[in-house]
Amino acid sequence: MSACPAEDRIFWKALDGGSGKLSTSDSQATARRILVADDDPAILRLVTAVLQKEGFTVVQARDGREAFKILQTDANFVAGIFDVVMPHIQGPELLRYMRTEKRLMRIPVMMMTAEQNPKFSSESFAAGAVVFLPKPFTTTQLQTMLRLLISKAKT
Repeated sequence: MSACPAEDRIFWKALDGGSGKLSTSDSQATARRILVADDDPAILRLVTAVLQKEGFTVVQARDGREAFKILQTDANFVAGIFDVVMPHIQGPELLRYMRTEKRLMRIPVMMMTAEQNPKFSSESFAAGAVVFLPKPFTTTQLQTMLRLLISKAKT
């Protein structure tokens, strides 16, 4: 954790500026692309900011259906970070789809949720998640889980 825990909290804190969508044209960045799907715009911006600071290129999806559409045509991700509870298609359902597609099977996924019921973590791991991060979380916790997630990436 940082020296100032209040600044380290990212759950409800919103960032100012920008759409948060990063360019994916750099061929070196392609190898460091992460798909992030969350229906909470503040969380989407915050996770994107942390990932960008860590040197990743982020492709954002505002819900499970948008993430599904992206994954139908794009498998060039080093990892995925999905909210468990999203409109249209929930995180575990999206992950189960990924585990049935050969081109997507290699992508490790982190699931996150603010729901306190342990069934959400169990369901996430059963669907194939390699990391589970409960909300609220600190930037340090996100960075630690990100390192674990990336270590599981299959080349």
